[in-house]
Amino acid sequence: MIEVLIDKCVGCGACLLACAYDAIKIEDKIAVINPDKCILCGACVSTCPFEAILLRKAKSEAIDKSEYNGVWVFAEQRDGVIAPVVFELLGKGRELADELSAELSAVLLGHQIESLSSELIAFGADQVIIVDDPALKHFRDEFYAKAFTELALKYKPSVTLAGATVIGRSFIPRVSINLHTGLTADCTGLSIDPDTGDLLQTRPAFGGNIMATIRTANHRPQMATVRHKVMNPIPRDDSRNGIVIQEQVNFDLDEERTVWLGFEKEKTNLINITEANIIVSGGRGLKESKNFALIEELANALGGAVELPELL
Repeated sequence: MIEVLIDKCVGCGACLLACAYDAIKIEDKIAVINPDKCILCGACVSTCPFEAILLRKAKSEAIDKSEYNGVWVFAEQRDGVIAPVVFELLGKGRELADELSAELSAVLLGHQIESLSSELIAFGADQVIIVDDPALKHFRDEFYAKAFTELALKYKPSVTLAGATVIGRSFIPRVSINLHTGLTADCTGLSIDPDTGDLLQTRPAFGGNIMATIRTANHRPQMATVRHKVMNPIPRDDSRNGIVIQEQVNFDLDEERTVWLGFEKEKTNLINITEANIIVSGGRGLKESKNFALIEELANALGGAVELPELL
């Protein structure tokens, strides 16, 4: 909450210059703050020479961090096929869990998907928590968010990771709101602070000009979505043993805001470049250029191929 102290404000306008969000105007020589524009950054408070603006931030309830333990990875799947980013997250999750001396769990949501648990264990999970329900056969934000939230409230993981995919970006923010915790999106780096045990979450900021490291110091779980192709999976080991836990969630929602209509797969013969480790690109007229043969030779040497859309 932010408040202008009328008995101190003289309408000098210093706060107007400090506000980057055009949230302040002067009326009758008194500063007036628009609550719809103000983000409570506090820039006006520190700028006011008369101490006429007061910022009151609600105190968050302290939590006992010792109650939260373990690293979770959301095991995204569609039609029984695990998303490639999941194996990358399990690789990084295994590293984080070992550093924290904690268990690594994969959370698998869907219908008739129990057979996927062995694959998740082979790629590093100590246990797989499954909610197998017809309501989860097709992805819908509200159902997935409800399932993941209830599991997190029951088991209290310290860290939860999900892919920065269409599905992950869609419902994981809902989960963070339900759990009253923070979420760092599109991370490219994760590590553990050796002094505090907090998760250090690194992501590009300001258009990629800087790399920001964020921590969730006062809340749990610590939540992050991670971009595809920035982490490395560990080698598959089918000899690993793990625990499979079956959970049930009541999906009787007061109101269903979405209805599943269908999923139309993209019809294309081109290679999915999101799965490529190396991409060589060119401009219009590439096929006729003298460099095309060299590019084809390079692609073949790397075990790939050259795809040319019609516009080239």
